Amino acid sequence: MSFLDLSFFSMGMWSLGAGALGAAVLSLILANTDLLLTKSVTATLEFLEDIELKTMDNESPKTFKARELWKDRGAVIMAVRRPGCFLCREEAAELSTLKPQLDQLGIPLYAVVKEKIGSEVEDFQPYFKGKIFLDERKKFYGPQKRKMMFMGFIRLGVWQNFFRARSKGFSGNLEGEGFILGGVYVIGPGKQGILLEHREKEFGDKVDPASVLEAAKKIKPHTSASEGK
Repeated sequence: MSFLDLSFFSMGMWSLGAGALGAAVLSLILANTDLLLTKSVTATLEFLEDIELKTMDNESPKTFKARELWKDRGAVIMAVRRPGCFLCREEAAELSTLKPQLDQLGIPLYAVVKEKIGSEVEDFQPYFKGKIFLDERKKFYGPQKRKMMFMGFIRLGVWQNFFRARSKGFSGNLEGEGFILGGVYVIGPGKQGILLEHREKEFGDKVDPASVLEAAKKIKPHTSASEGK
């Protein structure tokens, strides 16, 4: 190989390496913006009302419409991404600190999960102080389900969330589906509607408990007159 051929070969290899490095850097930058995230679609009360839920009773689970959860007193509802996830356990524990204040307001705290695997729900219960129901069709994670796959592991915000939860002593496991993102709703009774809808945009993007309490305080007592409006 002549000196000229060797020079062209070296330049070609350098260009390929530089191009690959540039593509990797660009991918890393894009992964840390919201440009590649699936856009959420705002849920409507009509959509949520007809969701079928099941009780977690092992022997005789009952199926009911989700509207039963909030029709009289309203409700705060967490759509759990994965019960075994230590980030979800952190958010559940923070929401549960509101339980005494929600009780004073007469507003129940609930959670829904996508699946029931082994003792995952039971193991999640110490972190969450409300009743938990099964949403097998994953409707509370819609109307358009959003997933975060392995891109989540190169997002700076996700790693910050990891370290935050770990530093607080939360731990978990890898059991179950954990890519479909969750959220939190505050819903008023009757037709008052959705007062807060927080959609998890990345792993560990938890709701602000102060915002939940602020929305809960806006819930109005249900009356037959308000139902007719």
